[in-house]
Amino acid sequence: MNTALLYHLLDVDPADGPAELLHRARGSRHLPHLVLSALAREDVRMGEPARAELRRARARADRYAGLAHDLARSTGVRAIHGLPLAGYYPADLLRPQAALDLVAPGEAALWQAVVRLVTDHPVETVDVTLLGDRPHHTAVTVRWPAEDPLLDPWYRVSLATAALPGNCVTVPVRPYLVADEHVECLIALAESQLVDGRHPEAGAPPAAPDPLALLDLSCLTDQPFEPAETAAVLAAYRLAPEAAALLDLAAPLLPLGTLAAVRTALTPELAPERRRRAEAAAAPRLPVRHGTLLRRTVIRHTWDEARLLGTADSHGGALLLTPVADYLLGAPDASPTPADRSTALDALHQWDTHC
Repeated sequence: MNTALLYHLLDVDPADGPAELLHRARGSRHLPHLVLSALAREDVRMGEPARAELRRARARADRYAGLAHDLARSTGVRAIHGLPLAGYYPADLLRPQAALDLVAPGEAALWQAVVRLVTDHPVETVDVTLLGDRPHHTAVTVRWPAEDPLLDPWYRVSLATAALPGNCVTVPVRPYLVADEHVECLIALAESQLVDGRHPEAGAPPAAPDPLALLDLSCLTDQPFEPAETAAVLAAYRLAPEAAALLDLAAPLLPLGTLAAVRTALTPELAPERRRRAEAAAAPRLPVRHGTLLRRTVIRHTWDEARLLGTADSHGGALLLTPVADYLLGAPDASPTPADRSTALDALHQWDTHC
């Protein structure tokens, strides 16, 4: 990877120079830190404010790596997507990392990790979402301020009991990733296109390329992908269209190496997956329930899992009591009314009284 690719992906004329490249990067998903590290790699002159920003960004990346290592050792959760992809970047290039993404082997491990984070860091928000009904998967995101909250993004750690959440419509939750790490990273890149709404429909024009996804892909092109096996794995994870579209976008920009053969092997997988999605679109949506915070609690160290109280149907309305906070569940795009909150708090009071 070199700065020429950055100029191209960010649509900057190299004649406009590093300042314009950095200016354009500031509007694109934390890419300034990657651009700063690429410029520092080429000994481009920069002032102390830029160097200080880069040092803070490197410290943030190191802190995420340390968190992932400590939580893996103590709770069994492991890093997926961003942190493993960063390992394929050259050592002096800083991959943008808006969040640390972790997958837990079960709900107990997830809450153990959340408790550790809440105990060890000045966590200000803990967001909870349940995917599915019975059984369901749990996703939690915790946030706390950076050392300089006016200049740097907050720390964000996302944990889930499912490695790949899908789109809750035509691509289901897939709980586990069982592949070589470089194949797993390719799966994560394809999934990110699905989550970002970039998944292609038959006959639709390709979406605009995501610069970060293409930069990530450029770091995987020299990995030993086995074309037929990789295509079969992507198809099994329901991601053949996204992977093919991403490789098609990258082909004019990057030497794809063995990924070119992976793209060829994906071709017969596209039509069956699109037919499957068309059929799945007629089925009921996967229930998604978001937790509205009712109260933070003293940490319930003896709880291994969260507890659902009340009627837990696909429309929400139940209470979710977790080891760190209590929530009213509802649809992601709906806010509870004051009456809903009052009723929920009364139910919590009754629970407290009898338990």
